[in-house]
Amino acid sequence: MEKHARPIACMEVWGGSAAFEACLSVPGNHVRISCTPHAGDASGGDVYYISSCAAGLITRFVLADIAGHGETIAQVALALRTLMRTHINTADQTRFAVALNEAFSAIDTGGKFATALLATYFAPTDHLIVCNAGHPRPLLYRERAGMWMLLDASTPGAVGGAGDGHSSVGIKNLPLGIIDPTNYEQFAIRLEPSDIVVMYTDALMEASDASGKQLGERGLLDMAALLSAEERAEVARTLHDRVLLHARTGPLDDDATLMALHHTAENPARLTLTGHAAKLMRMLGVGAIDSGPETHS
Repeated sequence: MEKHARPIACMEVWGGSAAFEACLSVPGNHVRISCTPHAGDASGGDVYYISSCAAGLITRFVLADIAGHGETIAQVALALRTLMRTHINTADQTRFAVALNEAFSAIDTGGKFATALLATYFAPTDHLIVCNAGHPRPLLYRERAGMWMLLDASTPGAVGGAGDGHSSVGIKNLPLGIIDPTNYEQFAIRLEPSDIVVMYTDALMEASDASGKQLGERGLLDMAALLSAEERAEVARTLHDRVLLHARTGPLDDDATLMALHHTAENPARLTLTGHAAKLMRMLGVGAIDSGPETHS
């Protein structure tokens, strides 16, 4: 385990919207998070969560960009944490996405919406399962090829999957709160050791240079391609700093959050008889943990 990496325990839901920069550890991945709320605020509208199932085989990562402030964000963050807990032992996340859309639609947001990226890592096969609700596409670094690329259902190696089939609405994968109900699709990609997946909020793409030109998705991808091996090791912080240099006009105009998964391919430890008993208790809700940046140590 990387030094100072905080391990996420089985049946723990960790996260929030507070300013944060550190490394966490889950089976198969080290996770670096850099969250910088706008204007130096203590927290913002970017909400990030990580959960681990009862056996440590399923880890879920969620990054949401919520339009609004204060009570709206608090309500959505609470709904998101509750749904993380409800679906903590389920690898298929399309129902989770639909439920999140319904929860957001039920909150008075003043006509504003949110985007969210849901990613579930399944340790036994090293697959990352991705469901995107109108969010910027993640960046994927393939160690074997030495290449960065955008991650979506058309990425080489990705296997597509349909949504849960419970919505009759033909439009799919919309941001949260646009249409209720709506359907969400997911795809899976197998990660190899030392691959990196970077999830981020749109402030990184919307950073403008001195001429007013926005960096954009392609510009962010090109920026990542220039990182050295040492810089990739700290990609969440390094990429944020490079975007600030690109902007040249000071802080970004919105909350900026990056969540980088550094794939180790390490599997959770085999359970003993006592471990199986503890797993059963955790599945029954005994020993479940809710935590966040304020409890990081």
